[in-house]
Amino acid sequence: MRIGINASFLRKQGTGLGQVTANFLKELVDFESMQADLAVAKIKNQEIKEIEVILYLEEDAKLKLPKKTTLSAVKFSKQVFLPAYKRDDLIRKIWWEKFLLPQKVKQDKCDIFLSLYQSTTILTGETKHLMVVHDLIPKFFPNYLNNWRKKIYQNLVEKAIKKVDKLIAISHRTEKDLITQLQIDPKKITISYIDVDPIYKQQFSPAQLQKVLKKYKLEPGYLYSGGGLEVRKNVESVLRAYKLLLANVTGAEKIPKLVIFGKLLPQLAPLVTDVEKLIGELGLAKQVVLLNQVPQADLPALYASALVFIYPSFYEGFGLPILEAMNQGTPVITSKTSSLPEVGRDSVLYCDPKDVEDLAMVLKNVLANNHLKIALSLKGRERAAHFSWEKFVRKFLNIIGEMK
Repeated sequence: MRIGINASFLRKQGTGLGQVTANFLKELVDFESMQADLAVAKIKNQEIKEIEVILYLEEDAKLKLPKKTTLSAVKFSKQVFLPAYKRDDLIRKIWWEKFLLPQKVKQDKCDIFLSLYQSTTILTGETKHLMVVHDLIPKFFPNYLNNWRKKIYQNLVEKAIKKVDKLIAISHRTEKDLITQLQIDPKKITISYIDVDPIYKQQFSPAQLQKVLKKYKLEPGYLYSGGGLEVRKNVESVLRAYKLLLANVTGAEKIPKLVIFGKLLPQLAPLVTDVEKLIGELGLAKQVVLLNQVPQADLPALYASALVFIYPSFYEGFGLPILEAMNQGTPVITSKTSSLPEVGRDSVLYCDPKDVEDLAMVLKNVLANNHLKIALSLKGRERAAHFSWEKFVRKFLNIIGEMK
């Protein structure tokens, strides 16, 4: 059996899709866990005698592939190729996904092909196509399609989603959106939760935490927000709720500083919030620390040192930032919309993302209640333990066993 995988986002491991790609593949090449799955997989009631996994890439990327495995018939290989047009933009993306990639898959005679994100790829012939769908953001926020190239790309993606043999939705909310927005047959959809990068599961000593905090000139016990400065992420409501909190403070109360991480990219306006301008307008320059872009290696410690993580996003297909915070035992306030209640369940606090006063009230309550913060920390860690890349890979292997 030959399995092809679109591993393009290995070149962008700082993004959400990059993390999903890298962590899925790292788990997949762990043949100690894979062997057990393959040993019980039934493909037309025949034993699996040979498996080849081909990773298709736009640019070569570091991924340790096993030279020898416990299953000697299983091997990995990489194919790296680009069109004549080399600029990394939507034109190249469409050219690579829609035209070059299907040609390569057909030439290699893949039995199964996995797209790790929703793309424009449509396959013909005998290859069965499995695609992971993370969200349908443009269906709810049309301003993301603010030029003709993006509109064309989204139209091609939706056509491709409708053509695949099987879909993996990363949440029940994404499954619902596929059914209601694209009229996908529910029988084609399997739900499988993703997980965070293993770095967020590490525990840190006080000295390690202090080293990271010193780098950013921070003291522990701040309020924390971030995960992107897109308007959809709603950092504006965080700032306005924080302003309300400060305005209503009494003499004995002390409100911690607010720390926001995320790189401001003015060229993406109007899709991003100009936080620097908003901080100035609200008169919060002395109370708010803007970290700009933060290396992933520092993020777990920044979560762990916060009193609470605030993430009132308007829409998420999953919501990795709240799961990152939960893994570090940081209390979370998030939206009671989209997939976020599905991920957080009873281990986080919820607010109406459209109601700044509601967010301010929830934030005030958690700051005033130490018992609540402790309970949320314990519940968050407990809930986070339900997610794992091993479960995701196991589900993938089960699906391809059914498809073959």
